[in-house]
Amino acid sequence: MRSIFTCALAILPALVSGTPVQRDASAEVLTGAFDCLGAGAYTLCQNQWGARAGVGSQNSTLLSATGNSVSWMTNYTWANGPNNVKSYANVIHNTAKGVQLANIQSAPTSWTWDYLTESQGIRADVSYDIWTGVPSSGDPATSASSFEIMIWLSGLGGIQPVGSQILSNIQVAGHSWNLWKGPNANWQVLSFVSANGEIKDFNVDLNDFFKYLIANQGVAPTQFLQAIQTGTEPFVGTASLFIENFSVAVNP
Repeated sequence: MRSIFTCALAILPALVSGTPVQRDASAEVLTGAFDCLGAGAYTLCQNQWGARAGVGSQNSTLLSATGNSVSWMTNYTWANGPNNVKSYANVIHNTAKGVQLANIQSAPTSWTWDYLTESQGIRADVSYDIWTGVPSSGDPATSASSFEIMIWLSGLGGIQPVGSQILSNIQVAGHSWNLWKGPNANWQVLSFVSANGEIKDFNVDLNDFFKYLIANQGVAPTQFLQAIQTGTEPFVGTASLFIENFSVAVNP
């Protein structure tokens, strides 16, 4: 295992099956498979939706939540099913949604993160997961979803997004991306994958991505922004992922 710097918290992973549980802010460590925790402007969730495809454990910890910024970490060990996502430990913004893409003036975001530790052979991404739909509101990955827009700041171990790569080295928001496209259930997935390796200090306007997709990929400007999530999708491996700071806002 490669260590980047010493983790300030020692957390023992534990996998607890059960129904989703919303905990209060005093319970900072999440161990249940579908536990969620209020985190200021965000909600932190374990979301081990694919755990049955393998074996392992995961926990997530809220470190701080101030104003529109949040800091958290997740620790996991997953094995078996190397081509299957096991979870999406993530934060979702509670109110940055409900606006038609055409009416968004800006959507500034900042994300600083690093792996405290990562095992050799790890297969995982670190990504935004942004959802749009025809109705003004709707939960991610439901019948209300039309588009899933992913932005991969990291993709380790040769993993690939849904669908196939349709473009290489396109320039959006000051970075170079390979664009993937494909269907998943009733929605279309559009994934921007960093063409130049991991981006661990990311400061952009997400509206640049929305404008690109409207102009070039048939995303209707009348689509409503339904959710902005950020987190990690592990396939296999052991890691401790530290989000030093994340923030996002939507300005109509």
